Amino acid sequence: MAEHLIGPAAEFPPGTHRVVRVRSLEVGVFNVAGRYYALPNVCTHQFGPLCEGTVNGTTACDAATGWRFAWVREGEIVTCPWHGLEFDITTGRCLANPRVRLRSYPVTVEDGQVKLIL
Repeated sequence: MAEHLIGPAAEFPPGTHRVVRVRSLEVGVFNVAGRYYALPNVCTHQFGPLCEGTVNGTTACDAATGWRFAWVREGEIVTCPWHGLEFDITTGRCLANPRVRLRSYPVTVEDGQVKLIL
């Protein structure tokens, strides 16, 4: 595994993301509430550019919401721009089918620089 310098942490404020190319791989690097995550820029559905999609939340209806639909997890969900499939940025899991999970890559910040480990 090798570290790849992505850029200054100041270029990744909380709530932002960017698609970067490392060797032949495109990876989305996300800052979710100060924690960094990286996912491949490929949707499992039809190989669309997942990480070029929007980052939002999703709806839930469970005991935590009083069994009413509520908007939850703002900033933690990336939506594929091709067909709307949603993935949890923090785990790589597909919301529609939790058995489907994207590979995730470690991201570190050292000396103010964001580094991707591949």
